[in-house]
Amino acid sequence: MQYSLMVNKQQVQLEAEADTPLLWVLREQLQLNAAKFSCGAGLCGACTVLVDGKPVRSCVTPIETIKGAITTLEGIDPQHPVKQAWGSLDVPQCGYCQSGQILSAVALLSKESNPSEEAIKKAMVNLCRCGTYPEIKQAVDLSVELNKQGA
Repeated sequence: MQYSLMVNKQQVQLEAEADTPLLWVLREQLQLNAAKFSCGAGLCGACTVLVDGKPVRSCVTPIETIKGAITTLEGIDPQHPVKQAWGSLDVPQCGYCQSGQILSAVALLSKESNPSEEAIKKAMVNLCRCGTYPEIKQAVDLSVELNKQGA
């Protein structure tokens, strides 16, 4: 089937089977490789992308169900407060989960400019096999501060 998608603010045309997971369309057809395959069951979050600003597990989301604009890590401005915080604090160890972590934080901060501890815990549920959760939390907190400063 033919699909017309908005990906990282660009209209793209592609052909795929209706049940093809969004992750494979992004990685194999569009060469957007930041979202990673890990569990294949939508549990870990390494494949997280944003659809209309909401985190979506792309490994279990069929392309036929996509109705909104897709944003991958490649589509987030390098000066975005979340990207700045992640770089400033050198959050990643292996980095495999970080695309999903960053996009989850971007979604959170676009919804709540000053999220509570509870909101952060609720939003930041992706797994990190390296255990960088304290650094991830620090980066979210720094993102909030940078956002307030207009970074």
